[in-house]
Amino acid sequence: MSTYLDHAATTPMRAAALEAVCEQMHLVGNPSSLHGAGRRARRVVEESREQVAEALGARPSEVIFTSGGTESDNIAVLGSYEARRAADPSRTRIVVSGVEHHAVLDPAMHLAQTQGAPISFVEPGECGTVRPQDVAAVIEEDPDSVALVAVMWANNEVGTIQDVPAIAQVCAEHGIPLHTDAVQACGHLPVDFAASGAETLALSGHKLGGPVGVGAMLARRDAVLAPTSHGGGQERSIRSGTLNAPGIAGLAAALTESVADRDAEARRVAALRDRLLAGTQELGLGVRISGCWEPGDVTTRLPGNAHITIPGCEGDSLLYLLDAAGIECSTGSACQAGVPQPSHVVLAMGRTEEEARGSLRLSLGWTSTEADVDAALAALPDAIDRARRASGAA
Repeated sequence: MSTYLDHAATTPMRAAALEAVCEQMHLVGNPSSLHGAGRRARRVVEESREQVAEALGARPSEVIFTSGGTESDNIAVLGSYEARRAADPSRTRIVVSGVEHHAVLDPAMHLAQTQGAPISFVEPGECGTVRPQDVAAVIEEDPDSVALVAVMWANNEVGTIQDVPAIAQVCAEHGIPLHTDAVQACGHLPVDFAASGAETLALSGHKLGGPVGVGAMLARRDAVLAPTSHGGGQERSIRSGTLNAPGIAGLAAALTESVADRDAEARRVAALRDRLLAGTQELGLGVRISGCWEPGDVTTRLPGNAHITIPGCEGDSLLYLLDAAGIECSTGSACQAGVPQPSHVVLAMGRTEEEARGSLRLSLGWTSTEADVDAALAALPDAIDRARRASGAA
């Protein structure tokens, strides 16, 4: 039986979410229809909207349902940029952190390629932390040119948690909207949208025990966003399309349950993470922990994130060797056009390309156990030895 240690990619559905989805899948009704079945589906959507808002410190009117984190990020970046530029043509620059997910980076690059939008990067420190003063410095190079700033709440690769309220304050001083990708944070960290100061926020159902294919974007009531899809005018006319009532119900159920036991679960999972990271150091194989780590810390690093780099190894080789040994995890690299590339996140933190290529992400979640940690630590030595021999580093 395999040991699943890739919860940052997707985590098993919670029973409450599965039940909510199945219940709605047995029913018929378009939430935009005016007859009884449509009104019943609409009630499910609106009750779910209230649940999501309550869990994340938002107003129901600020919850816009989407197909997932990628669409939410795209709407926030593209929609905010278009609206800001329409109101003030001099607002063309985009400021993003150097550790953003491609769901934020790629729409920014699209705007650069198609509309000539200048992109300014805020590079992190060696822990992956984006400092508010560094964001301020980049903005102040030409504050009147900035259309939006994007800094993620928690990093999907190395688990670093950013000080979003402090960064939002910097943006507010210049009248610039902040978007934050909170896909890895929601359900795992305290997320209060109202208190954060962000203008938009992205979340995804399948990262917290909900179904794949559903997510949400939180957008303040006064946020101005150009629509990226056109049609029936659903979701404040920002995201048209028939609403996925079963998926939305599952998202709300999973988020509600994950928030209810969040603090206790964070401590439990962090204890597993700490034992896993400490165990890699005790192997005596030169394994290096990525980012900053303090045992018990759940405020600067995601509770379930264990990211390591292993000298003399290719991450892809390690991945396949561990998979053959029954350990399912991921590398720190992004595969583009079929060619493995070193992680831009690890490179931005000051690691070399060789170190970045030897990255491995072991991520724990709500179903993880002590046995999972034991299995990973037992499998690593042989996998590392074989990977080094394959690369000629042994």
